[in-house]
Amino acid sequence: MNEENNEKEEIVELEDEIKTENDGIKISDDVVAVIAGVAVSEVAGVSGMAGGFAGGISEVFSGKKNLAKGIKAEISENKAKIDVNIIVEYGTRIPDVAFEIQNRVKKAVESMTGLKVEEVNVHVQGVNTDTAVNEKLNEEE
Repeated sequence: MNEENNEKEEIVELEDEIKTENDGIKISDDVVAVIAGVAVSEVAGVSGMAGGFAGGISEVFSGKKNLAKGIKAEISENKAKIDVNIIVEYGTRIPDVAFEIQNRVKKAVESMTGLKVEEVNVHVQGVNTDTAVNEKLNEEE
């Protein structure tokens, strides 16, 4: 009888360890933003990320490229909501670019973190017309 109690206690202790191990993992919003930023940078038609003034200043002083620039991630429980602010290249189809961003960000974040991505909102902040101007100049020459 005493052995049964010891076995039950051991089982309860193992269950507690497993629960605390899984509950102890906390993924920062910044980590999710960097993962999303890398996924966005791989999409054709994205000219750049539209970040705030503070993001640009920090890049200048640190000398490092901010991979989370233009991305806001909110994590609650095991769910993530991600906002992406981009600048598209002139001549690209915006709905296609946005759809590709949504798919890549969702796949990357879910596979790397195990979080369920509920939303990927793509906000187009501008169009880079430098490529159009350069193409026109090349045609004229």
